[in-house]
Amino acid sequence: MITKRIIPCLDVRNGRVVKGVNFEGLNDISSPVELGKYYSEHGADELVFYDITASFEERKLFTDILKEVAENVFIPLTVGGGINTLEDFDRVLKCGADKVSVNSGAIRNPSLIAQAAKRYGNQCVVLSADIKRVDGKFMLFAKGGRENTGLDAIQWIKRCTEAGAGEVVVNSIDTDGVKKGFDLEMLEVVCECVSVPVIASGGAGCVSDFVTLFKKLPKVDAGLAASIFHFGEVSINELKHELATQGIIVR
Repeated sequence: MITKRIIPCLDVRNGRVVKGVNFEGLNDISSPVELGKYYSEHGADELVFYDITASFEERKLFTDILKEVAENVFIPLTVGGGINTLEDFDRVLKCGADKVSVNSGAIRNPSLIAQAAKRYGNQCVVLSADIKRVDGKFMLFAKGGRENTGLDAIQWIKRCTEAGAGEVVVNSIDTDGVKKGFDLEMLEVVCECVSVPVIASGGAGCVSDFVTLFKKLPKVDAGLAASIFHFGEVSINELKHELATQGIIVR
């Protein structure tokens, strides 16, 4: 079994970390700099920083706060939000990001993934897919989960990984913030159709949710969560200890 990664996610709006349920009702939590530094020092394998309203507001990602976060974390940092061009990739990488997450920008310009993979390498390009069930089908959403693209999410993920995306973050809008467990059905379908690392996002409520995720879907590489870490409901070190006890390999 591959070593599993535990990844906290900072959803940032107006320079503050926020969290909601099903991508709605966002509440202020903390400073991304303080929180990022804390996770870097307390067992996180990687950190994700999303400027969650950049695409919806059609603006560039806030780089001043990103630079400060990058200066204070010593684990791989993935950054997303408002990534629409190669220049945007360049800008966030120069601010200290290790990987760049693209979602709405790739929907607008599907060639962006191939261009970025060619310039920066596949390992640098992360596809973030916001997915919701609509009439029993997995549909792809854009602009922070606000807009149904009409695209079949699974076909989209296959297309983007074949174009050069080095890993996929599967964000289940149906389970986001609900804390009833990861969307195993959705994740299994994605794992069956790609050969790149898959990161599960949306639904973690307790330690056992991660145990269930990795035991039932050994192809999933990482578990990403926000509120349970932000509110101290689960500590990353305790989580890793329990995963190791259950025979799941962690760093």
